[in-house]
Amino acid sequence: MKKQTLFWAAILFIIQISNAQTITVKGKVTDSGDNNALIGVSVRVSPGNTGTITDIDGNFAVQANQNDQLEFSYIGYNKLTVAINGRTEINVALVSDATNLNQVVVVGTRGAGRAKIETPVPVDVINMKTAMLPTARMDLTSIINYSAPSFNYNKQSGSDGADHIDLATLRGLGPDQSLVLINGKRRHQTAFVGVFGTRGRGNSGTDLNAFPSAAIDRVEILRDGASAQYGSDAIAGVINLVLKKNVNELGVNAGYSAYYDKEFNPNTKKEYNYYVHDGALDGQSFAADMNYGLPIGQNGFINFTLNYINSGKTYRQVLDTFNLFTNKDALPFNPYRRAHGDGSLELFGGFFNAEVPIAKTETKFYAFGGVNAKNSDAFAFTRNFSARPDRFITTNDTVLVEVPGIINTDKDGEKYYNPHIQTKIRDYSLAAGLRGIAFNGWDWDLSNTIGYNDFHFYGDKTFNASLGDVNKNHFDDGGFNFLQNTINLNLDKKFANIMQGFNLAFGAEYRIEKYNIYAGEAASYTNYDTTGVKATGAQGFPGYQPNDEVSADRSNLAAYVDAELDVTKKWLVGAAVRVENYSDFGFTSNFKAASRYKLFDGFNIRGSYSTGFRAPSLQQINFSSTFTTVQGGVISEVKIAPNDNPITKAAGIPKLKQETSQNASFGFSTRLSNNLSLTIDAYQVKVKDRVVLSGQFSAGDPDLSAELNQTLADLKVAYAQFFANAVNTINKGLDIVIEYNKRFEKQGFKALLTGNIQKMTIDKINVPTALNGTETLRKTFLSEREEKFILASAPPMKLGLNLEYSYNKFTIGTRLTYFGEIELYGYGEDGTGINPMVPTDQDENIKVPDLYKYETKLVTDLYAAYNITDKIKVFAGVDNLLNIHPTLGAVQTAKYWAYNTETGGPWDAVQMGGNGRRFFVRLAFNF
Repeated sequence: MKKQTLFWAAILFIIQISNAQTITVKGKVTDSGDNNALIGVSVRVSPGNTGTITDIDGNFAVQANQNDQLEFSYIGYNKLTVAINGRTEINVALVSDATNLNQVVVVGTRGAGRAKIETPVPVDVINMKTAMLPTARMDLTSIINYSAPSFNYNKQSGSDGADHIDLATLRGLGPDQSLVLINGKRRHQTAFVGVFGTRGRGNSGTDLNAFPSAAIDRVEILRDGASAQYGSDAIAGVINLVLKKNVNELGVNAGYSAYYDKEFNPNTKKEYNYYVHDGALDGQSFAADMNYGLPIGQNGFINFTLNYINSGKTYRQVLDTFNLFTNKDALPFNPYRRAHGDGSLELFGGFFNAEVPIAKTETKFYAFGGVNAKNSDAFAFTRNFSARPDRFITTNDTVLVEVPGIINTDKDGEKYYNPHIQTKIRDYSLAAGLRGIAFNGWDWDLSNTIGYNDFHFYGDKTFNASLGDVNKNHFDDGGFNFLQNTINLNLDKKFANIMQGFNLAFGAEYRIEKYNIYAGEAASYTNYDTTGVKATGAQGFPGYQPNDEVSADRSNLAAYVDAELDVTKKWLVGAAVRVENYSDFGFTSNFKAASRYKLFDGFNIRGSYSTGFRAPSLQQINFSSTFTTVQGGVISEVKIAPNDNPITKAAGIPKLKQETSQNASFGFSTRLSNNLSLTIDAYQVKVKDRVVLSGQFSAGDPDLSAELNQTLADLKVAYAQFFANAVNTINKGLDIVIEYNKRFEKQGFKALLTGNIQKMTIDKINVPTALNGTETLRKTFLSEREEKFILASAPPMKLGLNLEYSYNKFTIGTRLTYFGEIELYGYGEDGTGINPMVPTDQDENIKVPDLYKYETKLVTDLYAAYNITDKIKVFAGVDNLLNIHPTLGAVQTAKYWAYNTETGGPWDAVQMGGNGRRFFVRLAFNF
């Protein structure tokens, strides 16, 4: 027995030595598209940290053990891992990740995924490694805005909470009409709902900047209605964020950027001493992220990402205030918002993605989630002493009490201050689940996903004038939070013997949601001056009051069936049906049908038709805001009334119900060569009962019903507005995407053209009977100005062209983005936005429309990159090279009525932004 034991121990030792024997592995790395050699490809031995890079002919040689793996990585190409298995020669071909025409996408199907040009509906794929580095843009929302044709976003300013969060849209619809997924699981929305001075007024949405961009491998954008597949919010489409899975690789990116705008930065004319400004460089930003993964067991992994962003404020004003009638770009002095520009922020976040196979089973445990903390600060509108002394703290003889660091004096002796609106936004999420294979080959996936968002307001460097305390300059204004928990079970199976393949999926989902509004401190909203002389509450942003507080919840249960059938090798058809029941508004059902046909190899026609819905959010149903106003010594309230408020009921506003949609698309995709693809898709989206925020109705208006006037009087409310299913819209458009990618010897060339052409019309305005008595009431419910803002969410044209050339280790590229013309109204002379007219500068008796035409603009970005080593790459460039700005938001013949914009500045919030030229430099490390 002892001899046998020694014998087998010796055999095992010999086997171990044999397995650990070092061998030399040689090979060549080429481009899969054109078979040209790739120079400088990183070849790493795993496990371990040894490796090499390919030479000028794409060849490599490395020492490794027989059972090791080789990891091939190269910027601009998909990473590849190959087991050695005792071989001494390994040749591989890497696939470009920038314009990979065969890239498999998983959004829009519950099967195994399809090549993106073979999907029955259009899907954009944005590779984050190549999209986020050659630009000064630090956040995911703005990166996608310059990468996807029908994705729209406007950076807000002077819009209260909207300054602190970036909400985007697809195909011109609302921010909450697009669903966001992470690894195919529903992402929670923000607690915020747009109210004042913002696009998407009355809407909530998902904050795409609440997790690190560096955690994302790619972004898949399904440009088609998908409510029947994924449920509420997917009217316009679905954005799926696919997380990284890589291991044994440390990636570190660090970048700096700043704006340099001599045309509109007040620092250029600081001797005027009218406006707030920083230095010649403002909006200075620093961003850093780190990503690393570890293997777990056999084929398991955990991937971590950390990120940090610090971004300063920008300041933009028209600096020529003298030559009003000789210079079309001159405007009068702006007393309304002396600190006009973007707010500042500091953000820290972390995210993880993990998957662990369970030993001796076909089951895997997976989880992902993270935390995000953002502190931001933005200027509110200016308070000027000469205009409103009631907003300042004064002595008994009305002498201004000047508080150092808050009260400012301009060159004309005017006293003023700029209140700050600050927010602390906290976001937490966690998803966990099990997936595996059950009986007869059915794939199953059971998961739970929870997300929580808290949005807390503060006022700083401001006063509650009625309090009279000069030392009370910081206020807790309260806020709101939102929690969502989703349990999902999905089963699917591929039946290879039915025609050319049939995939059947079905499942169920249970979701609960909770929404809370919590009040601020008493000093943020209370009126302490019973005489009615002084203004009430913290200036800039009065806090939420106890009667605004709400705690609401609801649940919904859904079931769905989703099928795809390859009728022949050329013809694919798909269908989905989904039913849902909400605890607050009831039952809804939707369906979708889609098809793709290969007319010939590399050319597909495709189309779809679907119905959709979006449940009114808890934020829209329950949002409440009250602030006290003093007019003529009379103290009263301005109220945004929630859906169950007596004021809302007296106004005849029905209980909010779901928005419904009909979505149709037709187009084609073609692979013209190994290097070139083209897709064109036309679409039409009809949305009924869109939820918007009405205008303000005035108490005592004789046109209002007696019941509503009495209710307003009983509650001492001077003005009231409501959320309502107010608008039906139709949006028709065309999406175009052309991709080209060619490599030859040491060189490479890439081109990407994206385009979106669309037109939205308002089909119907659903005015409640109680508010439909006169034309003025109808226009108060939804004014011409509000109609323009709804239509402007669907810009008529947006085109993008990205050209990139590389030679050996050097890359140079440019992005050209064309923004189409939009029109917006100002508030008009009476400030209502109803048929907005303003008097001309030459004759106050002549009135002209307060209409701003933001003309077409072409923005040019330029960047370059250099591979210092195979592990370090540097990027540098400039966004908006030619320092292009929006057209001024003013009527040329009525310039003295300028600054009647949403932002209180020289222009409204538009897609291209208003900050001008931005320089950047980035370093990317990969170890």
